[in-house]
Amino acid sequence: MSSATLSRTDDASDRTGRLLRRRRRQASYWTYFIPGAVLFTAVIGIPFFYNIYLSLTRWSGVGKPRFAGFHQYARLFADDVFWMSFRNSLAMIVAMVVVPTVIGLVLAAVLFDYLGRRFGAGVVSVLRATFYLPQILPVVVAGIVWGWVLRPDGAVNGLLEAVGLGSLAQDWLGDPGFALPAVMLVLVWVQIGYPVVIFMAALGRVDPELYEAAELDGAGWWDRLRAITIPQIRPETYVVTLTCTIAALKVFAPIFALTRGGPENSTNVPSYFAYNTFFKKLDVGYGAAIATVLTLIIVVVAAVFMALQARAERRDER
Repeated sequence: MSSATLSRTDDASDRTGRLLRRRRRQASYWTYFIPGAVLFTAVIGIPFFYNIYLSLTRWSGVGKPRFAGFHQYARLFADDVFWMSFRNSLAMIVAMVVVPTVIGLVLAAVLFDYLGRRFGAGVVSVLRATFYLPQILPVVVAGIVWGWVLRPDGAVNGLLEAVGLGSLAQDWLGDPGFALPAVMLVLVWVQIGYPVVIFMAALGRVDPELYEAAELDGAGWWDRLRAITIPQIRPETYVVTLTCTIAALKVFAPIFALTRGGPENSTNVPSYFAYNTFFKKLDVGYGAAIATVLTLIIVVVAAVFMALQARAERRDER
């Protein structure tokens, strides 16, 4: 056999060996997905599809479920309480997404571009931690404290009495006209630290020379915010709005701790409506239908946000 033939044979063997080794490495990579896939299936996949099955039945939690087709969904879309709960979700989006994102952006810009340059990183760190503190408090503890503050004989009414405005005192969580705004105020307080921290981290990657050049050109703080800060942290803005919107749609613990969805369903939201129907009224099929619709809405909202973000990134790359 000639040397050229041997060389070609050796080259072919080397290529085959490299290909086999590459395939073995790729196969080994997939094994790392197995634990996550098993946990996802057990914790999310199976309960989700079982919930869909329950939403097609009539069941009180005892005995055997009876198949009812789409009866629960027809009942759901004709339920005024269901539609009220979703209208209240829009208020939750305002309280947990719109207001905290706007205020958080302004606060982060002030801390980073103004206070940080004048008072140093230590002062900024303390203020940032102060804003974030409500995020790490247990929701039940925060609910108890705010329930005490807002009750008829609580701190708010006591303060109004002390300054001679006792006529403005209200049952803030017991009056249908004031309960939802009061809950929204609490949620703004809880949520505002999250965008502040995210935006502060985002501003840390912005080239400081951009701010220095803009300041030398005579740009004020508001001009720097509009022309530099907002465009530079657009990806983080999408992250904050998406995660906060999902949190607003599935908010449960603050409603449970403060109002139990009352009074007169004025603070009821889909997650608490599903919980109350499922566990309190023992109407399992109906509660499962509420949870299924809420899940589908969250998936659609997340897909829309991700599509918008991808389109914005493609536009920036041009």
